[in-house]
Amino acid sequence: MQPRSPERPDASRDLGACREALRAGSKSFAAASRLLPVHVRDAATILYAFCREADDSVDLHAGGVDAVADLRNRLDGIYAGTPRAFATDRALADVVRTHALPRELLDALIEGFEWDAGGRRYASMGELQDYAARVAGTIGAMMAVLMGARSASAVARACDLGVAMQLTNIARDVGEDARAGRLYLPLDALEAAGIDPDRWMAKPEISDALRAVIRNLLSVAQSLYARVDAGVAELSPECRPGIDAARFIYAEIGRVVALRNYDSVSRRAVVSKGRKLMLLGRALTGSARVRARAAGVEAPLAATRYLVDAVTMAQVPTAGKVTAARLPWWRVRSRALWLLDLFEQMERRERAAALPSLMESGLQR
Repeated sequence: MQPRSPERPDASRDLGACREALRAGSKSFAAASRLLPVHVRDAATILYAFCREADDSVDLHAGGVDAVADLRNRLDGIYAGTPRAFATDRALADVVRTHALPRELLDALIEGFEWDAGGRRYASMGELQDYAARVAGTIGAMMAVLMGARSASAVARACDLGVAMQLTNIARDVGEDARAGRLYLPLDALEAAGIDPDRWMAKPEISDALRAVIRNLLSVAQSLYARVDAGVAELSPECRPGIDAARFIYAEIGRVVALRNYDSVSRRAVVSKGRKLMLLGRALTGSARVRARAAGVEAPLAATRYLVDAVTMAQVPTAGKVTAARLPWWRVRSRALWLLDLFEQMERRERAAALPSLMESGLQR
């Protein structure tokens, strides 16, 4: 690993503030992250703290327009090396410099928050993938950067995984989202199935036509999970099990939805702890074998191509390159918990933001 550059006088204190935000936001995330290599753990903690602030600030402002403009101004300072007097901004400026983290990734994530705050709907699968690329593909791309995997094929597959996980979330939470006033299913797919989106939102119910829409969404997600193999093969052995576990467990959510005849309106699919442990064991065992898979030849999704380009075209100074630290194989399971919890935290914040709408609709019944 490259030696660290001289640390700012306040760097340790700023990192401590970010860790405190992490502990307040997710105890399990904080506990699991302690076992990550230091350079990945600290950088991810800082990213988490900034992204949580960004998400919360957009949620707390009607439409999020002013908050989004302010966040972009903050990024201006961070990337110019003149961050505002916030611990998260100063610490993120360090991450940006050390890891050569492309600004396009954070801009895209903030744009996804903005779309959520505005209650945006998506006309087609392509538009839905545009959304998933912003709120989840960016996470995959940023984690790839932090783990030192910057090739086009590795980043493309990391984005595929993020998009697949987000599509799985949407397929699982159809009823829950509808009752919160949110609709993510592609409008053209609903209309082709004979479902009027506004009428269905007024009275969300499962039907054979809706089952077909959900089944197709999960089919797209499954095709993306299958593409991730090649990207995992490019990671260091210590990083593979966590990524595999995320893929296996989220794909399992889709399998549970299918076993329930694609009814994610009247109930929410849950993967049991026992099943998660089995899949984690599969990830650890599979990742211990030598992989002889071809590099990812599939082109990036149209929705994520600009994220891939942003990473691969970024100039990475020699002093900024980061190599993956080695961990004993028996400790890599923490990576799986860390990555899964990242997505679960995103879900919990979305449901918490939707709680007032759910309570109001309950009172009106």
